[in-house]
Amino acid sequence: MLEINLPDVVDEVKAVFEQYETALIANDISTLDQLFWQSSHTIRYGIAENLYGYEEIANFRRLRQPTAMERELRHTTVTTYGQDLATVNTEFHRPRQAGRQSQTWMRTEAGWRVVSAHVSLMPQN
Repeated sequence: MLEINLPDVVDEVKAVFEQYETALIANDISTLDQLFWQSSHTIRYGIAENLYGYEEIANFRRLRQPTAMERELRHTTVTTYGQDLATVNTEFHRPRQAGRQSQTWMRTEAGWRVVSAHVSLMPQN
């Protein structure tokens, strides 16, 4: 039977998600690239782009001009499925922008990696 939210697995995923968030804010491209599964199966749907495969995702990160990356996260939810699969969903808020982000994480031989990600904006109230 599949065990949901094993405490030690939840802690692992929270830690790697925090590493991802720190790298995102700092535009630490090397760490961001490391945290995505290096596979043609990896997908990232962004605010204005659909990226298929690790190479497209890495290339996007190298070419984008990051501005005001700081953000506040709300309602971050980590759910683990057994020992090797997890989802992380969160809302983010910036002074003039709000959105949501979902990630699917898989344990690989190299550690936890994002295998699918989606980012979208929400109207500000």
